[in-house]
Amino acid sequence: MQATPIRRSRGGAVLVAALTVDAIGNGLFMPLSLVYFLVLTDVPLGRLGLLLSAATALTLGVPLWAGALADRFGALPVVVAAQLLQAAGYLAYSRVTGPVGVFAAAALVALGVRFFWSTVFTLVADYVDGRGGGWTSDTWYSVSNGARSAGLAIGGLATGLLVANGQPAAYRATAWAAAGCFTLAALTIAVAVRAPRTASTPATTGRGGYPALLRDRPFLGLVTVNTAHALTSMMLGLALPTVVLTDLRAPAWLTAAVLAGNAFGIAALSGPVGTRLPRFRRSRTIALAATLWTVWGVAMAALGPGPLVVVAPLLVAATLLCTVAELAHAPASAALAAAVAPAGSRGRYLAVFQYSWTLASMLAPAFFATLHEVDGTAPWLVLALVNAGTVGAVLLLERALPPRVLRDPPRAVEPVGRRAAADGTEATRTPV
Repeated sequence: MQATPIRRSRGGAVLVAALTVDAIGNGLFMPLSLVYFLVLTDVPLGRLGLLLSAATALTLGVPLWAGALADRFGALPVVVAAQLLQAAGYLAYSRVTGPVGVFAAAALVALGVRFFWSTVFTLVADYVDGRGGGWTSDTWYSVSNGARSAGLAIGGLATGLLVANGQPAAYRATAWAAAGCFTLAALTIAVAVRAPRTASTPATTGRGGYPALLRDRPFLGLVTVNTAHALTSMMLGLALPTVVLTDLRAPAWLTAAVLAGNAFGIAALSGPVGTRLPRFRRSRTIALAATLWTVWGVAMAALGPGPLVVVAPLLVAATLLCTVAELAHAPASAALAAAVAPAGSRGRYLAVFQYSWTLASMLAPAFFATLHEVDGTAPWLVLALVNAGTVGAVLLLERALPPRVLRDPPRAVEPVGRRAAADGTEATRTPV
């Protein structure tokens, strides 16, 4: 017996806007990282690195707790609390003076980030369940991904303007602005968004939890494959600065231009791509993304130094492959993970799914640096081989998954005058 969704979600457009504001807050600090504390404290670089790594390591067990909380209370309150934790952390950033303060502030932010990513996909899935018609979860995940990319790009550009003069006050203003973004996003979601969690029947509650998840081999296979894809997705931002400066011997501004183009491309195309994704099986969409990443890896390995008028267009063309792969992979993988999860354990499943990104973030720097020392082409060729292997793995995994999770059934479109608007304010009518 399937769980019965409670059809009273509202505030879809507000949710997307709030996620954009949240991303602006993250984007404000993405270019700073260690630099912020180097400017405002006397803590040496080596100790700063250890403190920030320790603060992040403190959160590794959070997804397990977050997933259980989302299943019990719904994802929305956990997401709101996560954003408020980040706001508190960034307010603390503005008052940091020594190593204890650095660790405490970084730990607050890291906890908030981990709780957020462990539950935000469940929040979107809960919202989609509570609508009577309209977009599928694939489209909502795609639009949310585009909004987040836009927010990160806007935040990064704003930071460049704020700290251009290098004054400590400008850095503190960035922390206050980030805290304001997270506070605004949290309050907006809390007040204007409703995404009641799926109402489980007795047949779907109280059975399994994490022990059952660990026996779910197809899901664990999906997490494994997604770890490879997450590693690939991170490689553009991580490796491009080194590739541009040392391998292509091109000016540093080319890195910023290509990364900005990638971010704005995802932001602009997520909506159009997302509305078309539901036509295809999610597994085939993921396999397509892996194929594109395979070709991207080969293309990056083939690039070499040369005239800028030749190198720049080739790099942009190669990056376009990565951009399209990201557009296809991000919503399809999240929607598939959400569909695979049993109704009463979706929070746990999606929290564990996020471990693929956590593991990839830990592996990515060592993966690139170690292989790049061997040869400049080695990271890209290995990445291409890994993704080529995941194409076959995804198609094999498709056979082990029930057909209902591979593609959502068409969602009913309500008549004019009763149609659920993008903000979800009319979502109580039973679909026809």
